[in-house]
Amino acid sequence: MRDREQQIFEEASALWRELFGEPPPIRADGATLLDVIMKSLPERGYERLVSPYLRPSQVKGPRVSA
Repeated sequence: MRDREQQIFEEASALWRELFGEPPPIRADGATLLDVIMKSLPERGYERLVSPYLRPSQVKGPRVSA
C-alpha cells in the first residue's frame, strides 16, 4: 500500500510542477496535493463526446448533482 501512496505523491508533485512551474509549497500526501490542485483550477464547461463509432448509451458523462 505504501508504494501506491508514494506513486500518487510523485505523480501529484509532477503535476504541480507542470501546472505551476515550481515545487509544491506544502509537504503533504498525494491525495491532499491533488485536492489543492483541483480546487485551484478554474471550473470549465463540459462538452459531451460525439463519435460516429459509439452509440449514445456507450458515452457516459459526469453525473449532475441536484
